[in-house]
Amino acid sequence: MIYLLDYGAGNVRSVRNAVQRLGEEIVAVRSPADIELADKLIFPGVGSFGSVMHRLIADGYAEPLRRRIAENRPTLGICVALQAFFEGSEESPGVPGLGILPGMVRRFDDGQLAVPQIGWNGIRLHKHCSLFADYQSENLYFVHSYHAPVQGLPEEWLLATTDYGVEFVSAVCRGNVAAMQFHPEKSGAAGLGILKRFLMDDRISCRPLPGQPVTTPTRLAKRIIACLDVRSNDQGDLVVTKGDQYDVREAGQVRNLGKPVELARRYFEEGADEITFLNITAFRDFPLADQPMLEILRRTSEQVFVPLTIGGGIREFTGSDGVFYSALDVASEYFRSGADKISIGSDAVTTVEQVLANGRPNGKSAIEQISRVYGAQAVVISVDPRRVYVTSPQQTNHAVIETVFPGPHGERYCWYQCTVKGGREGRDVDVVQLVRTCEQLGAGEILLNCIDRDGTKNGFDLELIRQVKQQVKIPVIASSGAGTATHFQEVFEQTGADAALAAGIFHRREVGIGEVKNLLRDSGIACRQ
Repeated sequence: MIYLLDYGAGNVRSVRNAVQRLGEEIVAVRSPADIELADKLIFPGVGSFGSVMHRLIADGYAEPLRRRIAENRPTLGICVALQAFFEGSEESPGVPGLGILPGMVRRFDDGQLAVPQIGWNGIRLHKHCSLFADYQSENLYFVHSYHAPVQGLPEEWLLATTDYGVEFVSAVCRGNVAAMQFHPEKSGAAGLGILKRFLMDDRISCRPLPGQPVTTPTRLAKRIIACLDVRSNDQGDLVVTKGDQYDVREAGQVRNLGKPVELARRYFEEGADEITFLNITAFRDFPLADQPMLEILRRTSEQVFVPLTIGGGIREFTGSDGVFYSALDVASEYFRSGADKISIGSDAVTTVEQVLANGRPNGKSAIEQISRVYGAQAVVISVDPRRVYVTSPQQTNHAVIETVFPGPHGERYCWYQCTVKGGREGRDVDVVQLVRTCEQLGAGEILLNCIDRDGTKNGFDLELIRQVKQQVKIPVIASSGAGTATHFQEVFEQTGADAALAAGIFHRREVGIGEVKNLLRDSGIACRQ
């Protein structure tokens, strides 16, 4: 029997779906005794170190897990599960780990790095392992702010390392016990291959590598993200649509560019590094269990094995059943349905307004709640700014740039006003105030749209992206305006953006994901092939 140690973590559905995709059945651990019964155990870790350990201890799982590992019984840990093998973590001071491995998990030095590390990086194997028998230097998906140092790790455990500012432990293995910092269930075909060998082989075998170990540094790849705007059409069906400046109607009907699940699967097969769903229809009056996007996520996660982000309506609300749902309740249901990250838009603007007015956060915002439980890497802030031109910096209190694109009356300066309600309403908050405050509240990534460029195909707003990249240490996704493969090359070379997102040009096959990646590769820009 294959068991999944589901202790209320985030997106464990993807692990279950990956196992089933490989033709095996998996059941959830229901009691500490199941940990002893399992022939093979998968221990996923999603969220913060402290929340993971607290749940393991509260549910009585920690001690049976220690015994199982000590007995060398087949066990596979994923992401925070690897970190839980250590004595503790800087993420949760005073919270003890399982103590299987000596030392403390450390936060990445964010001096020159975007933290969390989010995206596709390589690994460097330090010994031959049957789990990686077919591994051919493919990139694997990482999403974490904390890492296990190589120094102090017993040599018998060290399996693989990766570089991100420092060399860190990306996989450990001893006997039939292995753990990985990356997510095999989100690493496409390469990750599924690793899972398959754990499930199919009777035992894990490791032996020294022949010859000298590889010392070539690994590189974090730039991500190409496909975005699907989902809404109901006039017949009540959920469709992928796209409009210019948020006008999604054509000849009186909602523009229909495909079915969400089918289109997401197509992008996965074409090599998209992530899929983002943006819910642009207000579904909030439904009871939470009946939210239409939940079914989209469930079905997509059965067929798509790269990260999924969901945005739109992630906030507290009272459903038509009269039940109140907190933002954390909503996010938790989306995570359990297959989402890896939650995107927060208009609610982030409202939160920042309150923080600026009060001088401090209240700890109750959706950003803070979700980040505390699931970690910063689970929270994406979707920003919809637009240009406001001024004749001089002294004309406004907001963060101004000098632009090479003058305003309608020749203005040489502008600031970026944050908007809500799909860009239809501006607020007295600029993009710098928003992203810096959201980072302080615990957000792990910025999805940076630009209303002025949306649908223009004139390229990304490089000035906006540069301004935001200079203000935050968390990753920034460039969005709005892509019309050619060259635009992706430009945004990476000229702004340092961590990822780039597009919708319409991919939907209509005007530009292919493969075309973009081939150009990036030929330009010397790291990307997952």
